Amino acid sequence: MQRHHFLRTLAGCAAAALLTAAAPAQAQTTKLRMAHSGAETETQHLAALEFARQVKARTNGQIEVQVYGSSALGNDNTVIGAVRGGTIDMATSGTPYYTGMVGRMNVLDLPYLFTSTEHAYKVLDGPIGRGLLDELEGHGMKGLAYWEVGFRSLTNSRRAVRVPDDVKGLKIRTTPNPAHIKAFQILGATPTPMPLAEVFTALENKAVDGQENPVNIVRNNKLYEVQKHMSLTRHAYTAMPVVMNKAKFAALKPEQQQALIDAARAAATFQRDLIRKSEAGDIAFLRSQGMQVEENVDPEPFRKLVAEPTQQMFADKYGRQLIDAVLQAR
Repeated sequence: MQRHHFLRTLAGCAAAALLTAAAPAQAQTTKLRMAHSGAETETQHLAALEFARQVKARTNGQIEVQVYGSSALGNDNTVIGAVRGGTIDMATSGTPYYTGMVGRMNVLDLPYLFTSTEHAYKVLDGPIGRGLLDELEGHGMKGLAYWEVGFRSLTNSRRAVRVPDDVKGLKIRTTPNPAHIKAFQILGATPTPMPLAEVFTALENKAVDGQENPVNIVRNNKLYEVQKHMSLTRHAYTAMPVVMNKAKFAALKPEQQQALIDAARAAATFQRDLIRKSEAGDIAFLRSQGMQVEENVDPEPFRKLVAEPTQQMFADKYGRQLIDAVLQAR
């Protein structure tokens, strides 16, 4: 009886061992942290969530992207530095936060260089844009694609801006981009660079009079609560490179690398559609909150003042070849 029990137990153990050996090893899930500064209602956050969904689907769950918005892991400068150092895996921020490393990327931020979103997309998705992303590899990052901030417009709490003279004397929050700073200096304003996370408080405390961002960012960051006037100057376009720590990207399998690139590009298309469809509704919302929105601002007087000096500033450092290539891509 004891022998029979022993053999039955042994057989059970052997069967269990065979089943265990026959079962495929469960693939380990790689989790990546992705940071950005946008609010949870902003299109960049929605694009990040779409990217995470796409990555999981394209890798059959082998890679999961955890999204941290609203500067939860730090402001733009902090998270870009963390991606370079490998303490954060991925991030997306506006091009002004990369141009200190890749100076030629400043071309994308030159005022009045892009004539339309289609022009911008053609440049970003083509050889020029991809070449600039490749230059980030020398700084510890792999560029996957471009999302977008969009065309920037001016808000302030003091007066309507219809012509360049209306900008004089205003203290305006800008990005740290040299071309943006130069443009507002030419217009007679006092440009004050600061992270997006600090803008609402600075406006509320009157540390600055205004700021410049696309309509959707004004709405989603509730800047209408502290700004009275918005003028659709559309004076500069800002793209958002999506980047990953170079070493961590290189450690992935080739098919996983391609899945990340394809997912980032798909999320770019998703976000562009969101922005295009939402702008009219965003403008109507801002008006419903009491903002005075100047839609029909003639860009030519502004262009004549700032386009050539800012282009020349870029050309003095890097030559005109890249500027001309962007202009010819229209």
